[in-house]
Amino acid sequence: MTINSGSAVALPRAGPVAAAPAPRQDGSSAADLALPLVAVAAAGVLAGYGYVRRTRRARSRTTPGGGPGGEPAPPPGPSPSAAPEERARDALVLTDDCVLTCREELGFAEARFGASAVAPFARAVREAETELTAAFRMRRRYEHGLPEDAAARRQALAGMVGLCEEAGRLLDLAADGFDALRGLERGVAEALALAEARFRELTGRTGAAGPALAALGERYGPGAVAPVTGYVEQAKDRMVFATTHLNRTHQTADLGSAADAVPHLRAAEGAIAQAAVFVGAVERLAAELSSAGRLLPATLTDAEARLAKVRPAVAARRPAGRPGRAVVTAPEAPASVEPPAGAAAPASGGGSPAAGAPPTAAAPQNVPSAAGSVAAPTPVDSPGGPPGAGGGVPVGELRARLMRADRVLAGVREELVAGPYDPLGALRRIVRAVAPVPGTGGRDGVLSVAGELVARSVTAGAADFVSTHRAAVGVTARTQLAEARRLLGPDPDAADALARRARDLAEQDVRVHGNPYAGDAEPAAGTAGAVLGGVLLGEEADGGPPVGFGGPHTRGRWGTLA
Repeated sequence: MTINSGSAVALPRAGPVAAAPAPRQDGSSAADLALPLVAVAAAGVLAGYGYVRRTRRARSRTTPGGGPGGEPAPPPGPSPSAAPEERARDALVLTDDCVLTCREELGFAEARFGASAVAPFARAVREAETELTAAFRMRRRYEHGLPEDAAARRQALAGMVGLCEEAGRLLDLAADGFDALRGLERGVAEALALAEARFRELTGRTGAAGPALAALGERYGPGAVAPVTGYVEQAKDRMVFATTHLNRTHQTADLGSAADAVPHLRAAEGAIAQAAVFVGAVERLAAELSSAGRLLPATLTDAEARLAKVRPAVAARRPAGRPGRAVVTAPEAPASVEPPAGAAAPASGGGSPAAGAPPTAAAPQNVPSAAGSVAAPTPVDSPGGPPGAGGGVPVGELRARLMRADRVLAGVREELVAGPYDPLGALRRIVRAVAPVPGTGGRDGVLSVAGELVARSVTAGAADFVSTHRAAVGVTARTQLAEARRLLGPDPDAADALARRARDLAEQDVRVHGNPYAGDAEPAAGTAGAVLGGVLLGEEADGGPPVGFGGPHTRGRWGTLA
């Protein structure tokens, strides 16, 4: 059958499109898998193809995201002779890759055998994730300079490696039992039928995702869909690769060699799983934008009500003087002149003591001098003022925060009228504008729901990008993502910022690792994307062996794509 395809798109912000026909496959029993596929961005060809070449030329490089993560041959983990920092970095990346692959293959096993049958292996993955999460938490502290002592820092690095080794051990121990459950070496017919069914279902979703994404861009603007721009093309690229290896699985199995068919089946399953991630990201973003759009009017109303509660407290704490002024200036006079006798003292809650009285703990020390100097700003929560109104923030600073919040809310309302607009971005701006204003109610109500929706969206988007570009993404981006996931519940605002940073770092990693080298033949259609996504280990010109359920010692056990 004939498939029109291209190569992988490494970044969602892709450039011009260039068509390239894929090779003809002479499959004998998978003709029904034909999928009309469009060309993909030329930038992706360079990114994915460049990584294939870089991996082959520099297996032992020390940059994040490389090194042992693509090596199935012993030793599969970080080199014992490597520097402690390098060993810890590589161990985290390798273990994270193993966990991601295990979760993908678990989905196929559960679909065939049910949740109860795969429960022991799902538990092993969860236990490995617990160890990995602790290691990433240690890495996060290490990146922030904790601990400070050099010896303690070396111990922290060793602790990260130890946690990763334990996670890998758990997955390696579970690999044999998982293989026995799937029984692929005894025959691939049932697993192949399941993979083909998923492929056909995903074909329909992929076809619908393109028009849906275009409609989202028209309705909400290009900024709203930027996180998934190019994802439909990348999904189709993975589908090209899956089609090739589903056909090869059929052909090899028909020759009576089930063991030789397994690597092709695993390659196809991995590509199908990642195509589903790309398409699912588009579908999820559509739902999130719709939810954010419905939530936005209520969020604006809630934010304005919270700010309105603070305004009277700010007005009540203004020192006596001209309305609207946070400070007062005394009449001009020589510095040695005392206030006139009988002058009215400030109000009991004011900022200065009576004339001639010594300063007290309840009164600011910096009163306006007779020469006209400005008094220190009066804290909103100073004695005599409404308690809890400003969290001790000086009146001038609080007024500035209120003015900024008002400007943000007004800008969002203008966008609602002008359109198109990004509702998730608008919610983020509202939450961030109101959060610095003390006395606005904390994390509850509609504003809290808005913050959680934004944080979940950006964290899931960052996780999708790391998962589908894992061969190029380094440890720093993964550490930021792990911390964002940890903080999703207790601190959505911090999780949002961390996840956005993780996405930025991951995209930088892909750009750095995706530079091409001249001189090598272009890999087969879809292979570059499969290597970039970690479906293949990227050791040989054909992409190397596929990965499977297991830890560092077992994940590459299925051998090369013969």
